[in-house]
Amino acid sequence: MKSTQYSEKTLDHFRNPRNVGVLEGDDVAVGRVGNPVCGDLMEMYVRVKDDRIDDIKFQTFGCGSAIATSSMITELVMGKTLDEALEVTRADVADALDGLPPVKMHCSNLAADALHDAIKNWRSGKRLEPLGADEIAAAAKGCSSGATGETTVIQGTEDYAGKGVYASVADVTALADKRVLVLDKGVASARLALELTRVTPRVIFLTELDALALPDELASEIKRSDVKMLFQSRLLAVRGEGEVEKVLVHDLDEDSDYELFVDAVVLLED
Repeated sequence: MKSTQYSEKTLDHFRNPRNVGVLEGDDVAVGRVGNPVCGDLMEMYVRVKDDRIDDIKFQTFGCGSAIATSSMITELVMGKTLDEALEVTRADVADALDGLPPVKMHCSNLAADALHDAIKNWRSGKRLEPLGADEIAAAAKGCSSGATGETTVIQGTEDYAGKGVYASVADVTALADKRVLVLDKGVASARLALELTRVTPRVIFLTELDALALPDELASEIKRSDVKMLFQSRLLAVRGEGEVEKVLVHDLDEDSDYELFVDAVVLLED
């Protein structure tokens, strides 16, 4: 995989982050770091027992790499002594994820820093109060995504099931000449977007990431195709009168919402 692409392990930790949440109590230390340039903000919560990490949780608002690195480090240090955890570096986290794009190595790979901050605070007796999800979102305004223990709900998907919202597409000709938005669910959704270009010139592939997180060959094919990419975008709602007519999209880079007219929305089942 090229260095400009996300590894499958990074994508897995982004889409299915481990140990998201908050820990509380006198045996819990909190670490907090942020990058004011790209808006990434993360908090690490460490429960300490007998000088070991007995439990660990995190809240992160940031791009896919920020979430993935936070998730990965919780798995790397669970059960380690505090001294062992302090030895875990940014490079260790990136290696455990099978690499990160170079631009993300210093911008979003802050999980080790947050962990080290928590341990330092524990040993110095410094107590940080966990930020609430709303406070983190406000502090990290303009970031790409968030893992705060809450799941983004796409409004209207159930209302328009069978009326323009598809969980699967057995025959692409059913969407011939339609304006189709395909939500990024990985390789299967990307391949479907390409297949749809055989029957309609108006295919949109929407992803929250800032780069194509696909195998090189498939990514190159997407770039050469007529598929229109919407990077750093989040699907918020599906709307219409009786059937799908438009969607509400949040631009994660500009932190603004806008409507996009479409005839069909494809949300492949995981």
